[in-house]
Amino acid sequence: MPRTHLPFAVEDISALAKSLRTQLSARTEPPGHVEMLNMLARAAGRRNFQQFRAQTAADPAPPTPDPEPDRALVERTARHFDAEGRLATWPAKTSQQSLALWGLWSRIPPETVFSEVGFNQQLNTLSQIGDPALLRRSMVHADLVSRTDDCRDYRRIERRPPPDALALIRRLGPGSD
Repeated sequence: MPRTHLPFAVEDISALAKSLRTQLSARTEPPGHVEMLNMLARAAGRRNFQQFRAQTAADPAPPTPDPEPDRALVERTARHFDAEGRLATWPAKTSQQSLALWGLWSRIPPETVFSEVGFNQQLNTLSQIGDPALLRRSMVHADLVSRTDDCRDYRRIERRPPPDALALIRRLGPGSD
């Protein structure tokens, strides 16, 4: 049976600790799993764990919005790309390098397996810096691209880009995912 993750938060950790200490001191043996869940729920002001679970499921926490992208960082990084969205220069700053890799990542076809030579060719079409090995290794290190242990096959790792990367990808325009 899959576990349902329930957020647990209390306003006063001191009151939680006092309640747990009182409940535990009244016992002669350590509590079992369900008993411990009930103790935690009571310490948080609920009757028992069942009530805690029902109230939490009925009143889920609102989703947290994505943080705003750093527009200045995005603009500074975008200057390293030409009008066609190719990487023209390798940024000196690590934060811009990481963001530039996302720009390249967005232009790599998803679900495509490349050989090392094929991936180098792909990177050469996406950049003008003339160092596909640097880009290839950096993308693998940043977990944007996976490669087999023998370095024969490369593939884009599908994941949601962070807000700064999404802003850069939009800024680079067509051809980006």
